[in-house]
Amino acid sequence: MSHKVIGIEYTLKDAKTGEHLDTNVGQAPLEFISGKGQIIPGLEVKLVEMSANEEADVMVEAKDAYGEYNEEAVQTLPKEQFAGIELVEGMSLYGTGEHGETVQVVVKSFSDSDVTIDYNHPMAGRTLMFSVAILSLRDATEEEVQTGVVGGMAAMGGGCCGGGGHSHGEGSCGTGHEHGHSHGGCGCH
Repeated sequence: MSHKVIGIEYTLKDAKTGEHLDTNVGQAPLEFISGKGQIIPGLEVKLVEMSANEEADVMVEAKDAYGEYNEEAVQTLPKEQFAGIELVEGMSLYGTGEHGETVQVVVKSFSDSDVTIDYNHPMAGRTLMFSVAILSLRDATEEEVQTGVVGGMAAMGGGCCGGGGHSHGEGSCGTGHEHGHSHGGCGCH
């Protein structure tokens, strides 16, 4: 399967309520590498079939988006665990999941003694409607396929290759034809 770098502009609504959830219109396009699980599967399946400049409305069921809503993912914890946090209903907090990963939880409700939090993704259980336009489409480079980063590691800036005024995120690290001789000193791999 050939990996593509796809740049999209999208507006996201709740398909059932019509509630506006998110958009990147007027901002930089969202770029991702296909086949890497970087965006929700139900959307990617449709995007990889589209061509540049094509627009479509894509409806994604919860199971192919952020998953069904899981009642068991709602927990009530003693309020002491939230000391120092100014609690607001509906606010998001970041906690640690059982495998040490960072998870986003939503405060559903709280009382003087305890706090009910929801580990479901805020969009779990929702059928989503994406209005998308393909702004750019090209084959991914080998480096992009390996690193999973659009533009390769060189485009990330900071750290090994970006940083200093002279490199502008490529330059010192090289892209494409310069790969052979420039990679050594970059420490990028």
